[in-house]
Amino acid sequence: MLTLSDIFGQPYAIDVLRRAYLADRLPHGLLFAGPVGVGKATTARALAGLFLCENPKGDKPCGKCESCRVFPSGNHPDYHLIYRQLIRLEKKDVKARDLVVDVIRDYLVSPAGRKAVMGRGKVFVIEEAELMNPQAQNSLLKTLEEPAGRSLIVLLTDQPGALLPTIRSRCQAVRFGSLGNDLVAAELQKRGVDPALAARAADLADGSLGTAIKWIEDETIGPAGELAEQLDGLFAGRPPADLPGWFKRSAEAYAEKQLKRDELGSKDQATREGLNLYLKLASEHVRKRMTRAAAEGSSAELDRACAVIDALAQAEMYLDANVNIPLVFQELATKLQGTVAAPVASGPTARSPAAREDYF
Repeated sequence: MLTLSDIFGQPYAIDVLRRAYLADRLPHGLLFAGPVGVGKATTARALAGLFLCENPKGDKPCGKCESCRVFPSGNHPDYHLIYRQLIRLEKKDVKARDLVVDVIRDYLVSPAGRKAVMGRGKVFVIEEAELMNPQAQNSLLKTLEEPAGRSLIVLLTDQPGALLPTIRSRCQAVRFGSLGNDLVAAELQKRGVDPALAARAADLADGSLGTAIKWIEDETIGPAGELAEQLDGLFAGRPPADLPGWFKRSAEAYAEKQLKRDELGSKDQATREGLNLYLKLASEHVRKRMTRAAAEGSSAELDRACAVIDALAQAEMYLDANVNIPLVFQELATKLQGTVAAPVASGPTARSPAAREDYF
């Protein structure tokens, strides 16, 4: 059975939780804040198993009681995992982009007011808590402040600032940090990932084991390498032949993977997520070039890198504002060619109608 001792790479967070539990001072509201994929959800599950155990041995569940017998199967009646897609149990065709008030009321507030089935207490874990809309957050306040009986409510988020101050003030924040790249790579290899792929995924995921695993499953690592090569060619004066087309193909492939996981998801939303992902990966690659340029004292390289970062940031901003996708990437291609390399002398211009047709 999973225990707090099984959580790796988060000594501070585990120490805070262990000491609070052993001193019987564990607050009923906890906010696990930190990057995606660094162990917040796994820690919440380990803590829940301990919290619900009938005969805990120090900071470990006994592993023998009825609660411990049921918990690993995922069918514990007093362990409630709250996530945005629960709305589809009532409304099957909903896209579930947000964590709405109906989910919070039906799957947290209502069961929190009832007696625990197995008598030890109740645990509620809210995934992607930052996606709760204001109405959903407000519906949680009273339960979060005064839960009925012995209860534990854990909010998981990588964006604590997106939560209302009234929510944050009712929770004890526990910070989770990024994992070391070597640790992520080692864990990937333990799962059977090729060492070279593990090293590349760990570097790209920047200390997030969960992100590295997802990107390997989504086959994102290969396209990320292609993108890095195109950017390096750009700095060498070789602008990509069809950068908008590359983004289109890569984002569509990413969207297909997401829709296999969630058939009721939005293809447009998944495609935009893919585009944003590759823009962020491009920005991170260029930032590494900036760091090297600064260390080498190359002001010209640093200026070019800054210009590229500005162009990528503007593209991200346009995407977030729902600007027409083809125009966003034609504008990006034009800016990149203008700031780093000489403009293309012949062929259709970056803004020509022919270059924008049938993008999606």
